[in-house]
Amino acid sequence: MTGRLSRKLSVAPMMDWTDRHERAFLRTISRRTLLYTEMVTTGAILHGDRDRFLGFEEMEHPVALQLGGSEPADLAFSAREGEARGYDEINLNLGCPSDRVQRGRFGACLMTEPGLVVDCVAAMIEAVEIPVTVKTRIGVDDRDSYEELTAFVEKIAATGCRSFTIHARKAWLSGLSPKENREVPPLRYDVVYALKRDFPNLEIVLNGGVQNLAEAENHLTRVDGVMIGRAAYQSPYILAEADQRFFSEDTALKSRDQIVDDFLPYVERQLTRGVPLKSITRHMLGLFNGLAGARAWRRCLAEEAYKPGAGPETIEAALARWRDTQARQRAA
Repeated sequence: MTGRLSRKLSVAPMMDWTDRHERAFLRTISRRTLLYTEMVTTGAILHGDRDRFLGFEEMEHPVALQLGGSEPADLAFSAREGEARGYDEINLNLGCPSDRVQRGRFGACLMTEPGLVVDCVAAMIEAVEIPVTVKTRIGVDDRDSYEELTAFVEKIAATGCRSFTIHARKAWLSGLSPKENREVPPLRYDVVYALKRDFPNLEIVLNGGVQNLAEAENHLTRVDGVMIGRAAYQSPYILAEADQRFFSEDTALKSRDQIVDDFLPYVERQLTRGVPLKSITRHMLGLFNGLAGARAWRRCLAEEAYKPGAGPETIEAALARWRDTQARQRAA
């Protein structure tokens, strides 16, 4: 599947959000948008349940595994495990600023240790045949000059890494929560544009604050790819036109209710494996955002999917409520 891998449009790795059920749901909406796992730590892979942390469905391709860690040997092992499982790309997290991540000595704090990052990336590249990429910030704390960023990128690129996803905000390693680190530091798209200008042979993917496909198209006049984060989770239907607009796919635009119908076989498979319905439907709540009936859809799923024994009929009932609301609106 790697031959169809494109980073022109992707959905960001998000802890507690981009699990396998969310990825399967988004794949029902867009066939070509690149999807990322939640960050998986090397410790979880070395010492935890690998099926739980690395398992995914064939339908999720193209899909990338994001790793968190700072020991080159552990990252190399984890990258090999990811490749063996069939992931299309291995990505190293150099952007998460949370205290827990810092205590593990990975994420954004690694921007202060470029030599270690080089060793980590080099070990991963040596370990696998699939692409190894990094996701980073434009800087941390007061180490946010453009000169420091370009030196950081240049050192990593020397390992053979060719693709960099740049969150267009710096991170404060103390004093701000992860949520505040996504909102308080100003967006500096100009910095990401400058990186592409100064490193024309590298693939530069922009991340941070992108709300819709129109904004993504605008950025693509200056960079190679765009990564959308929370907007794609909260209003997933924004991806409905992605295949046609970004990948020249000659496919009909899916309606929201068609997406639900197409997703039901996946839901049924997961339920037979013992997955509770609520673990899947929590990712579907935003599908009808902005339309009449969206509240009824969310309420039905939120109230019913948590009940013991809840099955596909819960989703069908929520969809029927939405359709009824639409019908009443048209008749009014």
